[in-house]
Amino acid sequence: RVVNICHVLQESLLSSASGYSNYRGILNWCVIMLHVINNGSVFMYLSCFCRYGILVDPIQVVSLFLKDPYSWPAACLTIGMNEFKKKNLFLLFFLNIFLQGTISETTGRILHFFNLTCTLIFPAALILRVTSMTPVGAVISLAIYTVLFLKLFSYQDTNRWCREIGQAKAKKLTRSYSFAPCNGSAVQTHVSYPGNLTHRDIYYFIFAPTLCYQLNFPRSPRIRKRFLIRRLFEMLFLMQLLVGLIQQWMVPTIQNSMKPFQEMDFSRMVERLLKLAVPNHLIWLIFFYWFFHSSMNFVAELMQFGDREFYRDWWNSETVTYFWANWNIPVHKWCLRHFYRPMLRRGVNRRLAQIAVFLGSAFFHEFLVSIPLKMFRLWAFMGMMAQVPLAWFVSRFLNGNYGNAAVWVSLIIGQPVAVLMYVHDYYVIHHGSST
Repeated sequence: RVVNICHVLQESLLSSASGYSNYRGILNWCVIMLHVINNGSVFMYLSCFCRYGILVDPIQVVSLFLKDPYSWPAACLTIGMNEFKKKNLFLLFFLNIFLQGTISETTGRILHFFNLTCTLIFPAALILRVTSMTPVGAVISLAIYTVLFLKLFSYQDTNRWCREIGQAKAKKLTRSYSFAPCNGSAVQTHVSYPGNLTHRDIYYFIFAPTLCYQLNFPRSPRIRKRFLIRRLFEMLFLMQLLVGLIQQWMVPTIQNSMKPFQEMDFSRMVERLLKLAVPNHLIWLIFFYWFFHSSMNFVAELMQFGDREFYRDWWNSETVTYFWANWNIPVHKWCLRHFYRPMLRRGVNRRLAQIAVFLGSAFFHEFLVSIPLKMFRLWAFMGMMAQVPLAWFVSRFLNGNYGNAAVWVSLIIGQPVAVLMYVHDYYVIHHGSST
């Protein structure tokens, strides 16, 4: 078995250099959104502005991260992540011992399993215990630790594959830059196992915009300063836009939705849900561009990381499975490489393997929501698992534009349902008496 290469030199689809031009799914989105607009939901923004005035407050955003100005538990937790990287670097010592046969492969796997388990349990336990940590700061810290968990899992798995295919006896090399400029071009310096087992290599992987490790990443020949400045400007502008839309548009709508949910007034609940669908969906789209195009391309350009395929044409999705396989490529590649294909090689049925992938995704969705909110309602878990029958229904009964429209409707309606459920339960638990 050969260790598969999952990264190649390529541009993001929304970059002008990619040459991509198929945006037909956007037309279906426009039609659906126009129907929602005709129902008057979009004018909610104007009514909020006229009724409440300007609600955008940058100072209030700071309070979402810091409840106590003299205590920064979320920031300290994130900084402490370096200790887990040091532990994994310590495990490099054991990887080298594997080469000499001093300890068994099973012992090494137990050590890695313990390290990976602590990477998830430690921040979760700290968040549940520290009362001064805000939900926003907690979810960001927990997301960073989750990314570290996936990266370390991939790092260990890939190096194990290298040992299994007979590269254990390869000559040790010193890891250097994976490129060296020569006459304006990039000359790749390929590294063999175990020459990749260095501090420099693992730290590059930790900060690289990918979850899948490989010994030789594709590298761009230079840092394009104009490209970098454009991405930085987009990041700053879109972040301000996201904060403003949430404060001015979403927060008043959510607050006005609490009473109908408490009184179980279904007609008003549906009305509030539709009013929340428009701002929530627009904010989600802006967040997608901010994170997957602007931010990840910014980091990739700084690190000269050549593979810019962070997403594919998910807007053209005619099935639910196509959407989940193409809107978040780093996670999809990780699931395919380290979860789905290993199960198939062990003889697991393809359908059961797909359900198992959705189960794993549902766990992490619930993990990233319930722990920061300090409540367990399983709305995110059930929402992800509901994608399984929805995917079967859409692929069986809807085709072409109808399937694409069904995917868009599930995105527009499904997310605000989960948002309202969690916000309602959070306020009932933490502010029930005052409400």
